[in-house]
This record gives sequence, structure tokens and C-alpha cells, in this order.
Amino acid sequence: MPVTKLIRIGAAVFLAAAPIGASAQKSDARKAAKPVSARSDVRELPADQQIIHALDRLTFGAKPGDILKVRAIGLDTWIDQQLHPERINDDAMTAFLSRYSALNSDQNDLLKQYAADQRARREVKRERADAKGMTAEDSAQMRRMRQQNNSRRQVVTQLQSSRTARAVASERQLQEVMTDFWENHFNIYAAKGAAEPYYLVDFDQNVIRPNALGKFRDLLEAVAKSPAMLFYLDNARSMADSTRPTLAGSGKREAGSGGSRIGRGARRGRGGLPGMPRVIPQPNRPQQQKKLRAGLNENYGRELLELHTLGVDGGYTQQDVINVARAFTGWTIKAPAQGGGFIFRPQVHDAGEKLVLGHKLAAGRGMEDAEEVLDILAKSPATARFISWKLARRFVSDTPSKALVDHAAQVYLKTDGDIREVLRSIITSPEFFSQQAFRSKVKSPFEVVVSAMRALNAVPDSTPRTAQVIAYLGQPIFGHQAPNGWPETGESWMNTGAILNRINFGMAAAAGRVPGVNIRALPALDTIRSAPREKQVDVVVATILNGMASPDTRAVLVSGEHPMLKRDAGSGMGDAETVDDGNSSSSPMSPRPAPRIPRPALGKIPQLTGLPQIVGLALGSPEFQRH
Repeated sequence: MPVTKLIRIGAAVFLAAAPIGASAQKSDARKAAKPVSARSDVRELPADQQIIHALDRLTFGAKPGDILKVRAIGLDTWIDQQLHPERINDDAMTAFLSRYSALNSDQNDLLKQYAADQRARREVKRERADAKGMTAEDSAQMRRMRQQNNSRRQVVTQLQSSRTARAVASERQLQEVMTDFWENHFNIYAAKGAAEPYYLVDFDQNVIRPNALGKFRDLLEAVAKSPAMLFYLDNARSMADSTRPTLAGSGKREAGSGGSRIGRGARRGRGGLPGMPRVIPQPNRPQQQKKLRAGLNENYGRELLELHTLGVDGGYTQQDVINVARAFTGWTIKAPAQGGGFIFRPQVHDAGEKLVLGHKLAAGRGMEDAEEVLDILAKSPATARFISWKLARRFVSDTPSKALVDHAAQVYLKTDGDIREVLRSIITSPEFFSQQAFRSKVKSPFEVVVSAMRALNAVPDSTPRTAQVIAYLGQPIFGHQAPNGWPETGESWMNTGAILNRINFGMAAAAGRVPGVNIRALPALDTIRSAPREKQVDVVVATILNGMASPDTRAVLVSGEHPMLKRDAGSGMGDAETVDDGNSSSSPMSPRPAPRIPRPALGKIPQLTGLPQIVGLALGSPEFQRH
């Protein structure tokens, strides 16, 4: 069966599937607070499918028992709880995160140590160049340098591991989904330079996560002042051109903030990130500005307009890009030896008059220039529409309706960019609960791995291994080099190689190759190890696929024969030891093509039989790959 047919059949079944509950329950929409500017409370999906759909989109996948819990308190009550994560007890996750040493360290201290390490490295290289050979002391110092470099990589792997662990086990699931959304919207590449990992942990913990459901204007300024973004998009070295007036000698004082707490790790990855190509970082640290061409850098100004706020069709011109960049001159970073926090340097700020989107910025001002630009952008109808469209695309459909986007944009403007209320208007809308939206979106590699772990009731993983699996499926965390972030639509993730990798991942997970996964510990599966194959399939479909499987998927589960695995049998990916549960059957996304899953991620892909085989095939089915 062709790959495209497999996916198409799965999608058709999702649209036609019956509710899993014994009877349709009355919607509890009237029990919760009405969403801002609600248009209608009509929902096409039956009650239990509404719960399944909400758990699919507003969390990283249902865990065993989640459907019953949501049903007990009422869907709209549960949605309102998730929209207020501060009200949800997440002490268990907080305790788990305490094991990540780097994320609980002070950014000032980490960056000062990084600066000291860099000085020591340069000194050793200098001494080696002057000497004819390496002394024993030089060798010891080089060993210390390697250890320090491993320590930097550890910060990256701890950040990746903690992101994955939160998605798997946090009770504040919608906050985690929104954190994932915003960190992709404001994408930053961790291998930009040696200091970026230290900035990124602070970006995750103190910039994005606390503002994920707040006011967009606050989030926008937090990102603009983030050393991670200032470094990534080169604004840290942007300064007024020599022909422009500055505030040097004006008496205006530098403004800034010290380093903040940087956050919680796992282990190493080559080139800074596992599964990511090694790049040579550009020399754009603030202390190196004298070696660089002085002048205006438009990178951040352009991405602020095109990717962060107005959108590519937002009505701005190249002159707006230039003037926004001029407004942000002087927004830079303290040297790592000083803690690496945000600082405004008036002596390099372009103090001339500027015109941004028709708004005149008077001459002679400092930080007020950029702050007014942020005000203008956050209040723009184009920004309201662009952010609403992206949220609707993430939560409802790859092609959201104009009516839904327009409604969400009105809520944005009416609430002064309140992300919580914009999101509420989308996820309680008729479009969200429509048959057309149900199981219509393809999961990203991150969503595939995390949802599988949640479906199998896995414990969170404090090692780098789960993050490496995600990377090898094509989506390394903080590993997208360009500022536009990972694709949010299904066609970018679906090709023959990617689908085969996902099937192989399902088999490896069922075999216990993913940390924290043990299918024998699932109560629903524990009692059917000796049951007939058909009975095992029924229970797996009910447990992992919420009772919904196409005839083609069910045939694959019953027979144990997958057409893609048979076609791939000669590749070596399926040749491995047999994993059995004692009741064997006789039956045996990225924009670029997805690579094979390297063995370091999952080991040799096992050839399963019996119940593990059914679970593995279910995880690789079109039904599980969509949400």
C-alpha cells in the first residue's frame, strides 16, 4: 500500500470515527466562564471526542486515565484550569527538575566561569605557540580545557532533556505546549556560538515560560532584551553608523539588568547539539566589537517585523526595517566576565529622528525609541492577525478559516494582546471542535516521541537519550539554524523516510528502548499477555488509539505485517534480535528527507512479536501519528 494511501486512509477514519464513550454526554460549556467575544457554543464533535481532541491538542497527548479525569471535572473546567497554570500543582515536576545542576545555577556565575575558561584557553594556545613542545603542565591545562568544553555542552543537553521531561510529565501541559509554540516562533539556534547555550537556558526559563500565556507586549520586550536573541540575531553588535548622531556625552546613563537564574542536565552532543551539524560560530560577542565592522546590523529589525510581529505581508518597507534597527542600536549584552546580562549603551545608540510604520520617533532619545517600536508593533492589527493565524494553525488546522483568524484577532485587539484570551477564543471555538479539525494535524517528531511516552505512561527521562531520539527523527531541540523555526504544517514532516523512521521508533519504544518506557507496567496491557491476538489488538486500539483504527490499521495489527517494514527488510533496520512477551504470534519531518535513525539513538531496531509488536505497530500507525 502506498505511503500516501496509508496517511489518507487514517485521516478519513479519524473524520468518520464514532465516540469511544458508551453514550454521548451533554457538553459542559455552560459550567465554565464564557470565552471573550464567543460567537457560538455549537460543537460538532460528540462529548468524548471533544475530550480526546482537547487532550490531543492542548497537551502532548493523553496519559492513561486522562480522559476519565477530564470527563469527571468537565471539559471546559479543565480547559480553564490549563489556561491558568499557576493554579495547577506541579510540585513533582519541580522536584524532578532540581536534578539539573546547570539549570539551577546563576547566569552571572556560569558566564563568568565561561569567560575565565576562554581566557585560559587562549593563554594555553599562546604558550604552546611560543614553546617548541608541550610541557606536562600544558597537557594538564588542555585536559582542563576539554572538561570545561564538556561542561558547556552539558548545559545544552540539560536544557534539551528538561524540555522533554516537562513535556512528558508536567501537569501544566498547556503551558508546555505554549512554551514549545513560542520557542519555535522566536526561534534561536543553540550552536550559534559558544556563549549561546548559557543565554538559552535563561531564555527558556525566564523569558518564554513565564510569559507564554501573558500579554504579547510583555513577551515581545522580554525576548528583545534576552541575551539569547540579541546574540543570535546580532543586535548585540549593532551600533549607529558613523554618519549618525549618538548619545555619547549626553549624560544619559547605561541601563541594564544583571544576569538572571539560568535554569536545570544530561550529557554531551557533538558540535553542541546531538543530531545537529557542527558550525563555526561567528565572532559576534560584544567584547570583540573592535575587530568587527562597526555599524548598523539589520538582522533583528528584519526578523522582528517579518517573523515576530507583523508577518511577511504586514505592510512594512525596507526603510521600516532600517529604522527599527536604528531604534534598537545600543541594546546589547554585558561581556561574559561581567555576567552577560542585557545592557543599553547610549554611546552607540543612533539618536537621530526615525520614522517607523508612519510613526515619528523624535531625535535625542535612548531606550525609548525601541520601547515605542515594541508598542507600535504589539498594538498593530497586522500583528494581531499574524499571531492569531499562527495560533489557529497550531491548534486547529494547517489552513485555519478566515472567520476564526479574524475573530481571534479581534479578541487580541480588544484585550490588548492578552495571549490567554486569544487562545481561549480559539480552543473553545466551533472550528476547534469541528469534525474537520479532528485528527487533522500531523505530529512533529517532538510530539511523536513525547506523546508515545505519555501514552505508555513513561517516567520522565533526565538523560539526553530521549532528546537524541527526537533529534534523530529530524527535530533537534534548539537545532533549527534559520530564525523561521521548525515547520508547523504536516507536509513538511511526511515523506517515506520520515514515516519509516516513525514506525521504527514505535517498535523500539515497544521494546523498551526509549528511557522510562515499559509496556509491561501498563495495567491495561498487563492482563492480556496470554490473550488471543484479536483480543490483544482490541485492547491496544482502545488504550493507545482511543478506540479508533481504520480497517487497514487493524489488519496490520492483527497480521503483524507492515508493508513498509517488509519493503525495508533488506536495509538492516529490521534485522535484530527478537523481542517476545511469551505469547508470540506466528507472524513476523523535516523539510529535508529524514535520515535513518542512527543506532546510538535507539540501538538496533528489534524485530518484535506478540503484544510488543502490536504496541509498536500502533505507535507507528497513521492514527497515532496525527492529532
